[in-house]
Amino acid sequence: MLTKINQTADYLRSRVEDMPRTAIILGTGLGALVDHIDDKLYIPYSEIPNFPVSTVEGHSGNLIFGRLGGKRVIAMQGRFHYYEGYDMKQVTFPVRVFKALGVDTLFVSNAAGGMNKDFRVGDVMVITDHINLFPENPLRGRNYSELGPRFPAMTEPYDHALIAEADRVAAELGIRLVHGVYVGTPGPTFETPAEYEYFRIIGGDAVGMSTVPEVIVARHASMRVFGVSVITDLGGKDITEVPTHEEVQRAAEKAQPNVVAVMRELVKRS
Repeated sequence: MLTKINQTADYLRSRVEDMPRTAIILGTGLGALVDHIDDKLYIPYSEIPNFPVSTVEGHSGNLIFGRLGGKRVIAMQGRFHYYEGYDMKQVTFPVRVFKALGVDTLFVSNAAGGMNKDFRVGDVMVITDHINLFPENPLRGRNYSELGPRFPAMTEPYDHALIAEADRVAAELGIRLVHGVYVGTPGPTFETPAEYEYFRIIGGDAVGMSTVPEVIVARHASMRVFGVSVITDLGGKDITEVPTHEEVQRAAEKAQPNVVAVMRELVKRS
């Protein structure tokens, strides 16, 4: 694995001179954040050695280098999911490469279904913690001490200082942010009403099919992490609406201006 990480990092260094220290993973319907990145260099995943290729509608499949809020960033326009058939090493490979390139702060976003009764469709939820229900941990197998410790602590998966700063940014901009716990599941099915109720009972506020693996690997590598979920649908025993991927995309796109505004200012200040 170390050989592949270094091969990919070396290739990207050959394409980019001024390497950023901040990376952003953009989720379903949120890829247009790149429209706000200046001085862009697009590198398709298909051109990057050892990179998987995203197969999900709404995930464009480009690595983008540029400036957001005046700060150098790497942005993943499209991520990789366990349900696509990739193993956890492949899903989290880009995060390993980011660390090898010198990235120390990771921003992640996703679309999620809400269980919290106070949430509304279109809310932006700051992730304060997560519950990992994936059947495989990305750190399973041999541990490379060069990448991180065998048993990394997960007492602060999402950086408290970045969360506090995001709240200040949102207050200044007049944007509603909610806080909550994200439940990560393998997918690709949406949840049953009973599953939504179960996730709520065990402490979850929103559920999705990504993010947790990348965050685990980022924290293994001692990166600071900030994450947001766009609440694209609501679920539970008393909810009868049937979610579709197209509706999730539309809801995420509608919330996009708020996500962009908060992310851009937070990246600038981080």
